[in-house]
Amino acid sequence: MATSTAAATSLSYHPLAPKPKPRRTPPRLSLLPRKPCRAASAISASAAAASDFLAPVPSLKSRLAAGDTLYGLFLLSFSPTLAEIAGLAGYDYVVVDMEHGPGGIPEALACLRALDAARTPAVLRLPEACPVWAKKALDLGPAGLMLPAVESPSAAAEAVSYCRYPPRGVRGAAYPIVRASAYGLDDSYVSRCEDDTLIICQVETAAGVAEVEAIAAVEGVDVVQMGPLDLSASMGYLWDPGKRKVRATLREAEKKVLEARKKKDTNAAFLGGFAMPNDPPEQLKLRGYNMVAGAVDIGLFRKAALENVKRFREASMEIGEEDDEEDEKEDGYWSE
Repeated sequence: MATSTAAATSLSYHPLAPKPKPRRTPPRLSLLPRKPCRAASAISASAAAASDFLAPVPSLKSRLAAGDTLYGLFLLSFSPTLAEIAGLAGYDYVVVDMEHGPGGIPEALACLRALDAARTPAVLRLPEACPVWAKKALDLGPAGLMLPAVESPSAAAEAVSYCRYPPRGVRGAAYPIVRASAYGLDDSYVSRCEDDTLIICQVETAAGVAEVEAIAAVEGVDVVQMGPLDLSASMGYLWDPGKRKVRATLREAEKKVLEARKKKDTNAAFLGGFAMPNDPPEQLKLRGYNMVAGAVDIGLFRKAALENVKRFREASMEIGEEDDEEDEKEDGYWSE
């Protein structure tokens, strides 16, 4: 009795042992391929797109060296919206034209920011080839500079010096605080800016064409940009850029630049140009141009606007025709 009481007392202080849970048989692995999860696929695609967006945009110089033919647009309106649309449309580069457009440095900066958002390289065309304009433009951080009216090898060498820090050039140094270096956050800017920045010298006069081969051979000149409209004016044919004599002169200059690049052990410049009504961009590409500016934003809008108005003006409308329902309605006020 005592034994049974002690046993009972002992059990009252110990919880009953839990019942053992039945062992579950692990699920059999299917040998059939599992269907991909749509959500996972979407996430992977989004991650890949984000990775592409965050990847650095290849420089224009690297693309030219790789053999790409680049197609660009000139922006004269200084509209950041049109700049962004141009980038999203797929142009390889956009030239913000401070030579003939109404804007200056502040307006160019807004366009550069829009083009950066569209991941499209911007080239700034200077009003004149001088160290002051080059310095201010380069501090904005464009992909390249276009310097107008270069007529000799010495002028081309000076143009290059405007884009180089001392001792290789005369560019003023403010890299710790300017946009080009991410306001000083990009420690690598000084070491790579010369390799990344495209220097384009415009040859657009008869005097420049006479020296085009020597200009293309100047160290640091990356592209020789032919200017057919100013060339025709310098030859006395302002109103006739398609004149046979002008075209022959342009073809001869093109040939000299292209042949210079074919020579061994040479760093001759690439060939760039403007399309004209008598010389469309497709023809420039077929002739071997490496950079082709095929359109101007104002010209594109002008053409679209004129065609839009023309379609409206020419639309035929039969006046006086009325639907049967209208005929049945009585005169006076009514409401539907």
